[in-house]
Amino acid sequence: MQLVRLSLFAAAIASGAAFAATPGNTPEALAKIRETAMHSNYAYERLADLTDLIGPRPAGSAGAAAAVNQVADAMRKLGAKVTLQPAKVHHWVRGVETGELVDYAGRPAGLSQKVVLTALGMSGATPAAGLSAPVLVVHSFDELKARAAEVKGKIVLFDVAFDQHLADRGLAGPAYGAAVAYRGAGPRVAADMGAVAALVRSVGGADFRLPHTGFTGFGQRAPIPAAAVTAEDAMLMTRLSERGPLTMKLTLTPQLLPDADSFNVIADWPGTDKKDEIVVVSGHLDSWDLATGANDDGSGVATAMAVIDTLRKLDFHPRRTIRVVAWMDEETGGRGALAYKEAEKDRVAKHFAAIENDSGSGHPFGFKGSIPAASEALFKPLQKALEPIGAGLFQREEKLETGDLYPLEQAGVPSFEPVIDSAKYFHYHHTPADTLDKVDPDDLRRHATVMTSLAWYLANMDEPIGHAPGTDKH
Repeated sequence: MQLVRLSLFAAAIASGAAFAATPGNTPEALAKIRETAMHSNYAYERLADLTDLIGPRPAGSAGAAAAVNQVADAMRKLGAKVTLQPAKVHHWVRGVETGELVDYAGRPAGLSQKVVLTALGMSGATPAAGLSAPVLVVHSFDELKARAAEVKGKIVLFDVAFDQHLADRGLAGPAYGAAVAYRGAGPRVAADMGAVAALVRSVGGADFRLPHTGFTGFGQRAPIPAAAVTAEDAMLMTRLSERGPLTMKLTLTPQLLPDADSFNVIADWPGTDKKDEIVVVSGHLDSWDLATGANDDGSGVATAMAVIDTLRKLDFHPRRTIRVVAWMDEETGGRGALAYKEAEKDRVAKHFAAIENDSGSGHPFGFKGSIPAASEALFKPLQKALEPIGAGLFQREEKLETGDLYPLEQAGVPSFEPVIDSAKYFHYHHTPADTLDKVDPDDLRRHATVMTSLAWYLANMDEPIGHAPGTDKH
């Protein structure tokens, strides 16, 4: 009997030690995470390193390669298990990009007007000396279709405004979705109808005469030159076209180089009794080349990195493995996400949940997730823990379709992201103004707090949360 008692005592001590290392989802543990993250500048320091020391990070570039090494080194210093996961990525580079209105009704002799523009990702090129052609202004796909007979040989301009009124009322996502359809598909549609080039009004709400770049897709057809013009220049061309014929000289000399070798950076904070199960927390490492990608998506990468920093400071070890991923190539095709899905195809069922932060660094109000309705109540303790920083909101969604998480969500992995004040996000999105000074350090700390709290909570849940609704399932 004495031997049995001693054995039970030893087991109790062992159990207590395990609890000390894995305190679980207790109010005390969640409060410690909240307070530690809210008093840390780790995320801002890493974001400053990424943006100020490296700068732009387009996929396939030297900047992207430097970012891979920088993030991997930082994660190793925290004691994480780091893996560089290979991915073949697009390598598109912009060249000369100029626009000039060379003829229009009422033009004084000898004058022309400059148009501020930037090539869209995957744009084709004009001849080196440029091309000159009449401009056809349309305001919808329906109008383009109605004027199909006029398209051949023209430069088509889609003058479709971003609805800032929606963004100001917390609906920046729908506002972006409505306008970005023209950037994503407009050039291809115009090309199919015989246009020699395509222009889109920049997708953003602030009229600072800033061009907003972004990806445009041509499918299997040869690309035509495609650029985004500022809102001011789009409106100018609309007004001039109402006076009579309008001619533009356009010079774009981008190149699509051979696919480049790159990597997703994976940093694992190993779990304990459920270490073979994974909670992904992530942001994308690549950016457009016009600026330093502070909001899109350096802030997301930095706050994901802060998850491991916070847990290391507390010596907290979750039941499930928390996996930080800095994705590559989100902006020009998502090949990093596809490479991850392929590499993990036999272990997708072991992914308990996935988080991505890719909507800027605005004030976070909480989080949202693609989970079954029956699981919503499971998150109330986490909401309560985040209420002291004003981030206790939880929105259940049928699907999020968030950037790099899309392949995992389609396979049934529940996806999560912060709920963010995005009213001003599209002022600077994909522009030369997406720089570190646009990031509020206090809001970034709140992001790191939400990301760490959510990742920890998911990694220690006892209850299954089910598959993402409306997907293929594991």
